[in-house]
Amino acid sequence: MSAPIAMIRNAMTIDVEDYFQVSAFAPHIARDSWPQRECRVEANIERILGILEQGRIHATFFTLGWIAERYPAMVRRIVAGGHELASHGYGHLRVTEQSRPEFTDDITRSKAILEDLGGQAVLGFRAPSFSIGQSNLWALEALREAGYRYSSSIYPIKHDHYGMPDAPRFAFYPHGDGGLLEVPITTVRLMRRNLPAGGGGYFRLLPYALSRSMIRRVNRDDGQPAIFYFHPWEIDPGQPRPQGIGMKTRFRHYVNLERMDGRIRALTRDFGWDRMDRIFLGQP
Repeated sequence: MSAPIAMIRNAMTIDVEDYFQVSAFAPHIARDSWPQRECRVEANIERILGILEQGRIHATFFTLGWIAERYPAMVRRIVAGGHELASHGYGHLRVTEQSRPEFTDDITRSKAILEDLGGQAVLGFRAPSFSIGQSNLWALEALREAGYRYSSSIYPIKHDHYGMPDAPRFAFYPHGDGGLLEVPITTVRLMRRNLPAGGGGYFRLLPYALSRSMIRRVNRDDGQPAIFYFHPWEIDPGQPRPQGIGMKTRFRHYVNLERMDGRIRALTRDFGWDRMDRIFLGQP
């Protein structure tokens, strides 16, 4: 029997990266320029922590090791607020751009950095740009070997940059043995197709009422928690705008940034939320 919708806790997740680190900007912003660029992530995280505190919500922060090294006080504020600290890798490299040894080094390095700064075990991982799919499922085995308990790296949709549309829509064990749990980003099923319902650019583009309706449908009809994600730069309409960005990328990145703060606050009022580890691993 499905749980009543009012009792379902959905997972609020934040992918902690700065605006210049998004994969779509990689052809335009050199990695070696990152240290010289204006970082806005710390101020944006402070705003997010305020929103969550006001809503009495605990969330999961999938954090880049590169960011954590530079803002250790921010990492400690996240943990002090009762939130879960999880890994987003070290330098926002897509898994598809790495060999297995390189990926193993990346996830081991980021886990160690976050655990040292946060003082708590890091159990979860989210691949940059949801870059685990049919061609590199070995990454899930590598995560298990590195000591992770769950991943939230597969988006079961068809997209031009990522996606595994044939993957299960809800949490599953890829190896069937209760080892690593994969928790896909939320979708709704319509006309034999999965439609995105878990945040990001789709949440900024679509009317809020439609996004709310899709999450309610997952809670009510599927009896499942939704996994929602967003980035700190998405609540920052004043962020710098690099030159040379194509129209498609520019639209995807900047559409409705000025509305995002209000929409996140609406979500905190309209649904119940909690950390990934508590919902899916039963952590205290």
